[in-house]
Amino acid sequence: MSLLEIQERVAAAAVNSGRLAVDVSLIAVSKMQPDARVKTVLDQGQRIFGENKVQEASGKWPGFKAQYSGIDLHLIGPLQTNKVKPALALFDAIHTLDRPKLARKLAVEIQALGQAPQLFIQVNTGEEPQKSGILPADLDGFIAQCRTEFDLPIAGLMVIPPIDEEPSLHFALLAKMAKRNGLAGLSMGMSSDFESAIALGATHIRVGSAIFGARG
Repeated sequence: MSLLEIQERVAAAAVNSGRLAVDVSLIAVSKMQPDARVKTVLDQGQRIFGENKVQEASGKWPGFKAQYSGIDLHLIGPLQTNKVKPALALFDAIHTLDRPKLARKLAVEIQALGQAPQLFIQVNTGEEPQKSGILPADLDGFIAQCRTEFDLPIAGLMVIPPIDEEPSLHFALLAKMAKRNGLAGLSMGMSSDFESAIALGATHIRVGSAIFGARG
C-alpha cells in the first residue's frame, strides 16, 4: 500500500465521521526502517514521523533534518529518564509519558531548555501488567499532578489497545477520559485500525507497515 492510498483512506474516514482530513495527523512510523525507504516517503511529501527509540532516531534524523525542511518527529516508544535530554533535543512530540518519575525529569529538562514538545500521557486502558501506561483509575490524579506539581503542558492521551480485544472500545474510553480532563489530543490507531480510531476522534494516528511494508 502506498502513502497516497493511506492519505486517501484517512481523508475518507475523517469525512465519514464529520471531520476534516487536516484534523488528523498521520504519523509515519519509521522505526527500524532502512534509510532508503524513509527517504522515499520523505520525497513523497510526508513530514510527520514516529520513532520508538531515542538512540536509533539520533542516528537517523539529524541527517534527514538537514536535507528536508519541516520534519515533525514523534517519540512513540518508551522513554527512559536518562534519555530525556537527547529526546527533547530531537523530538517535537513525546507520546509515552507514563510515570511520575519521568514527568519530574521532563519538567526539569524542559525548564532548562525553555521550550516543551507536545506531551501525551500513555494510558494502559487494558490494565495489562506487561504494558507501560497509567492505569485508568490513576489517570485523573496523574494529569492533575503533571499540571500543578510539574507544570507540564499536556496535549493529550495515547493508547495501544490489547491485541486480543476490540480496539474501538479502548479508543472510546480514551476519548471519554480526554474529554473529562479537557484534553484535545488523542493519539490512537495504527495500520490495522486507524479508521475506527478516526471515527472515535483520533487526532494522531501511527501507521507503519501500511506505508513502509514489513520492517527490515
